[in-house]
Amino acid sequence: MFFLQFLGGLVMKFKRFLVAMLCVAMIGMFAACGGGGGESADTSSGDASGAITINIWDSNQQAGIQEICNDWTAQGNPEVKVEVVDWDNYWTLLEAGASGGQLPDVFWMHSDYAQIYMENDVLLDLTSYIEKDGVDLGVYYPDITAIYQSDGKTYALPKDHDTIALLYNKALFDEAGVDYPTDDWTYEDMYEAAKTITEKTPDDTYGWACNTSNDQDGWYNYVYAYGGNIVNAEKTDTAIDSAEGKAGMEMVRKLLTVGTPQAVVAESGTDSLFQSGKVAMITQGSWMINAFYTAENHADYAWAQIPYCDRNGDGKCQKDERWTCYNGLGWAASAATANPDGAASLIEYLCSEEAQVKQAELGVTMAGIPGISDAFADAFEGMDVSAFTKVEEDGTLYARPGTRNSGVWKNPMEQEQGFLPAWQNPDDASVMSTACDNVAKLIRDAIANE
Repeated sequence: MFFLQFLGGLVMKFKRFLVAMLCVAMIGMFAACGGGGGESADTSSGDASGAITINIWDSNQQAGIQEICNDWTAQGNPEVKVEVVDWDNYWTLLEAGASGGQLPDVFWMHSDYAQIYMENDVLLDLTSYIEKDGVDLGVYYPDITAIYQSDGKTYALPKDHDTIALLYNKALFDEAGVDYPTDDWTYEDMYEAAKTITEKTPDDTYGWACNTSNDQDGWYNYVYAYGGNIVNAEKTDTAIDSAEGKAGMEMVRKLLTVGTPQAVVAESGTDSLFQSGKVAMITQGSWMINAFYTAENHADYAWAQIPYCDRNGDGKCQKDERWTCYNGLGWAASAATANPDGAASLIEYLCSEEAQVKQAELGVTMAGIPGISDAFADAFEGMDVSAFTKVEEDGTLYARPGTRNSGVWKNPMEQEQGFLPAWQNPDDASVMSTACDNVAKLIRDAIANE
C-alpha cells in the first residue's frame, strides 16, 4: 500500500522531475567524487531474502564498504548486498527507478543531483530517525550536511569528503631534467615546469593535461586561488568575470597552450594519458587514489599539494592563496524501500565515527567527519598521499559551487555559449576573457530564474 501511495504522489511531479533531470544528466561530473567503474547491477527495492541492497558507482570502494556493512549485520541487523553500477548507467537507472519504483534501498547521492531528488519525494526523509536516535549533525562538514537538506529536512548523511592534489610522473620529470613539484609550488612554477617538459619530451608527450569538463578537479581551483569564485557563498552572484576570476582563467589558458590538446584529451581522458606516460602532471581528486595506486607504473607516481597563487607576493603560501574544491557524497535511501527503519539505521551506522574511521583506515575514502582522515593517508603503503590531508591545513576548502538547479548553467557553461571557444582557442587570450563574461551571464540568468 505504501508503494502505491508513493507512486501516486510521484506521478504528479514526475514530468517536472524528468525535465530537471535532463538538465542535470548532461553535467560532465565524472571527476566529482566519481571515477571508478564496475559492472552494472539491477536496481531493486528490497530483497526477497530480507537483505538491504546498496548501489554505488565506484568498484574501488566496494570491498571496503561491504566489510563495514558486514560489521553492521554482525550486530543483529539484516544482510547487506553492495552492488556496483558504473557511472554512465548509475543516474539513468536511478531515474528509471524513480518512475517505476525499482530503486535500491540505500544508495549514493551527489551534490549536483540532490536537490532534484529531494524536491520530488524520491528520497526517504531521515529527519525523524535522526531526531529519535540523537544523531549529531554538527559533527560533519557543515557544507556537506547542507547539500542534503531541503525545507528543514535531511535526506542523506555525509559519507565522505574529498580534496584535490597534484599527481606527477617522476620518470618524465627526470627525462626533461626538471625538479619534482614541491608543496610550495605556485601555479607559475607549474606552468614553467609543464612548458619545459613539453619542449624536452617527444611530440606526443606533454607536461600537463586538463579535462576541461571536469570542473572540480580541473579549472575551478584556479579561479578561487586567484581571488574569484564560480558562485558566491550566498548563491546570489558569481565573480568569474571579475579581474581576479579572469586572472585565474588566464592561468588555465596559459597552461592549455603547453598542455595536451583538448581533442586528444577528449578522445583518451587525462587519467589514461597519464598512465600511458604521455602526460607529466594532472590534478586529481582523492577518490582516484586507488586507481593510480594499483596502476602498473605506480612506482613512478607521486603526489604534491595543489599549487597556490602568490597574490600578496611574499613568496609564502597563505591559506587564502591555496584553494581546493571539496565535495562529499551522501548516503540516501529510497522513499519506497520496504524497510525504511533498516535503511535509516544502516545509513546512521555508515556515517558514524566508528564506520568512518574504518573507511579511512581501509583506504576507502576520507571521512565526512573532520579530524579523522589521517588514517586514510597511511592506508597506501609505498605511496605518500598526505597531500590530500595537508591541503586542509595549508589551504582553504570551498564547497563545490552550485545553485538550486545547477544543471541549467553547468552544461551550457561548457558549450559554445560558455567556455568551449576558449578551450578550443587557448592561444587567443581575448577569447578566454569573453568566455568568462558569457559564463557570468549564464550563471546570473539562472540564479534570477530560480
